[in-house]
Amino acid sequence: MTISTQDLVAMFIAVADAIEADKDRLSELDGVIGDADHGVSLGIGFSAVKEAVAGLDASAEPVTVFNTAAKSFLNAVGASSGPLYATAFMRAGAAVKGKAELDRDDMVAVVAAMAKGIQDRGKAERGDKTMVDAWLPAAEAAAEAAQGGAGIGGSLDAAAKAAQEGAEATKAMLASKGRAARLGDRSLGHMDPGAASTALIIRTMADHFSAA
Repeated sequence: MTISTQDLVAMFIAVADAIEADKDRLSELDGVIGDADHGVSLGIGFSAVKEAVAGLDASAEPVTVFNTAAKSFLNAVGASSGPLYATAFMRAGAAVKGKAELDRDDMVAVVAAMAKGIQDRGKAERGDKTMVDAWLPAAEAAAEAAQGGAGIGGSLDAAAKAAQEGAEATKAMLASKGRAARLGDRSLGHMDPGAASTALIIRTMADHFSAA
C-alpha cells in the first residue's frame, strides 16, 4: 500500500483531534515541571495545521503537506514547540520531496527526519528528559521493524511502542533542558510532557495507518 496526499492530510487531522482531546492531560504534566501550556500550545498548533492542510488541493504532493504543516504550526505557536515541530515537518518534507505517493520506507524516513529535526533544533541529547527521548527510539524502532519486513502499519506501531516506552523512561531522568532544568531533583518521577505528546502523536499516526 502507498500513502497519498489525502492520506497524509487525514493523518494530520487525526493527530490534531487526538491532541485536542488530550490537551488538558498534557498541560497538567507540563504544570508539574514546566509552565502548564504544552497541551494548549500543541492544540493551537495542530488546529492551525488541520485547517491549513484541509484546504490543500488534492493534486498537491506530500512535500507540500509537510511544508504547509510546518508554516502553519510555526505561525500559530511562538512557544518552544513551534520551531521544533516546524523543523520536524520541514525535514519530513525534504525527505519525501519529489514523491507523488509514499511507501513504507518513505514513512520510516519521515519519522527519522522528524526525530533528527527536533534533536537538531532543540540541541537535546537522549537522557535530557525531552521529547527527543521518545522521538529517537521511535525512529530506530520503525527502521528496525521495516528491516524485519513489517509494513507501514507495523513499522509505525513499533515506533509508537518505542515512543511510549521512551516517554515512560523520562520519569527516571533529571531534566537538563528548558524550564524543568531549574527543578533539579524535583523533576524526578514526572514524565516529560513533550515526550508524552510525542507518544500520542506517533500512536495516532500508527493507528491511522494500521491497515497499511
